Amino acid sequence: MLSKYKDFLRNNDLGLLVLRLSIGGLMFFHGYHKLVHGLDGISGMIAAMGLPEFLAYGALVGELVAPLMIIFGVYTRVGSAVLAFNMLVAILMAHLGDLGSVNPMTGGWVVEVPALYLLGALALVFTGGGRYAVTKGTILD
Repeated sequence: MLSKYKDFLRNNDLGLLVLRLSIGGLMFFHGYHKLVHGLDGISGMIAAMGLPEFLAYGALVGELVAPLMIIFGVYTRVGSAVLAFNMLVAILMAHLGDLGSVNPMTGGWVVEVPALYLLGALALVFTGGGRYAVTKGTILD
């Protein structure tokens, strides 16, 4: 009976679509929130590090533009690389002191959500967007 559904159950392109929609779709809400409510929190962290506050706009690129690229499969590898870099910076800026910490309430790694975005985006850097992407067939896809 399952042999009838073998091609559907082993569809790597469908799996990549689910990964793209998950990573890009969930991160998009973070970027949308920053677009609507401002970048004050990130600007403050950047200023406290002695860096120019305009760098906070990089969060919009990494959390709004890159996720849209990933969702639609437009130069998926590029969008995923941008998102992965964004998450690496977010982990280093906001969670550096927590890298070895476990949440006592859940037992989970304190940095697991940002790490999940980082690793999911990194997986898409290596795989590309798959068949169900707008652009496909180049090293950027």
